[in-house]
Amino acid sequence: QVQLVESGGGLVQAGGSLRLSCAASGSILSIANMGWYRQAPGKQRESIATITSGGSTNYADSVKARFTISRDNAKNTVYLQMNSLKPEDTAGYYCTATVISPPWLTKNYWGQGTQVTVSS
Repeated sequence: QVQLVESGGGLVQAGGSLRLSCAASGSILSIANMGWYRQAPGKQRESIATITSGGSTNYADSVKARFTISRDNAKNTVYLQMNSLKPEDTAGYYCTATVISPPWLTKNYWGQGTQVTVSS
């Protein structure tokens, strides 16, 4: 079994920054794609950033040029650097990962979420 644990959320003022982390642990051979989603009350969960095992990234238009996704494969961790935060960024943030476990079993996992609140 694999667990994904997010951290780094909190309360910040508009224009501030936060860095989210998501660490995967358990039976891990390797991790393919990783990403971040967010969900605000009354809204659907949306993908905001993804990163492949090779480091290729994609961003939602709403966060492009403000957020940066990165990963540390040695630590099985994905990060989301969030700059120039806006009140509309307020949401629960969830990481996801496609994990290959021994001997060669592929499965998608989700973290429990971390809350980001941006005050105006």
